[in-house]
Amino acid sequence: MKAVEYAEKAGEIFVLSDSFIRIKELIDDEASTIDDIAEVILLDPALSGTLLKLANSSFFNYPGKIDTVSKAVLVLGITEVYNLVIAYFTTEAFKPINAEEDFLESFWQRSVDCALLIKFLGTTMNIANAERLFILGLLHDLGELVVQQFDPDKVIACHSDDPAVLPWQKQQEVLGFTYGDCTAELLKLWQLPYSLIKPIREQDDNDFDQSSSETQLLYLAKRVMIRNSFYPEHPYSIVFSDDMIELDDQILDAAVEYCDLERLGILSVLKPSSVMIY
Repeated sequence: MKAVEYAEKAGEIFVLSDSFIRIKELIDDEASTIDDIAEVILLDPALSGTLLKLANSSFFNYPGKIDTVSKAVLVLGITEVYNLVIAYFTTEAFKPINAEEDFLESFWQRSVDCALLIKFLGTTMNIANAERLFILGLLHDLGELVVQQFDPDKVIACHSDDPAVLPWQKQQEVLGFTYGDCTAELLKLWQLPYSLIKPIREQDDNDFDQSSSETQLLYLAKRVMIRNSFYPEHPYSIVFSDDMIELDDQILDAAVEYCDLERLGILSVLKPSSVMIY
């Protein structure tokens, strides 16, 4: 099957809730107010609790207490709250997946790691509102869950222990597309913003002359995550091509340290069952 065919099958099982659709409609409607959006969020206690926990986490480092959903929307902004809503409902949508807990723990940890890394790198490179990049990292590899649902043997076949054959290269060899391609098709089916779909679709493209800053940062964060997860004994260059821009190892080390500090806190909010004790 092609990436779009996997996504279409997945769209019948992994569905964003009616609450998400209503929130999306309100955010897309310029006439909507903060109170309108907050009111719909409050109808879902689990979503409200998750949003407030994230808003008060060290991830945002807001100096005061955010104790209402209305204040969260006001302080963080509609776009950032929308991204948190997407994060919540995406993890909820994949609850019906047919997969072992160990597999899911590993998947969500890597996804959160990529999300934290891209946020840190964006902040370091003075990208405005770098917190918004978190959602790109979190969603970038959902295609792996899609393939797992329908062809788990192919997910196993896509795994490579050889650092010379990186995951997306193996995916192309086994599937004829990458998990990123499949992710982009699913997000398109879910009618998520193009600003999310485009960087995820292009995450493995190293032609930086043609790519956005979001795409470039996802390219970097994903590769640092791969190196940190599977080849920590190797230099960072193991996951970058020879024509890659020059990277400062001190910045990458700092990004990994930040990721290690924040990982459990984010996992405990988004995926409580995926918190791993070390």
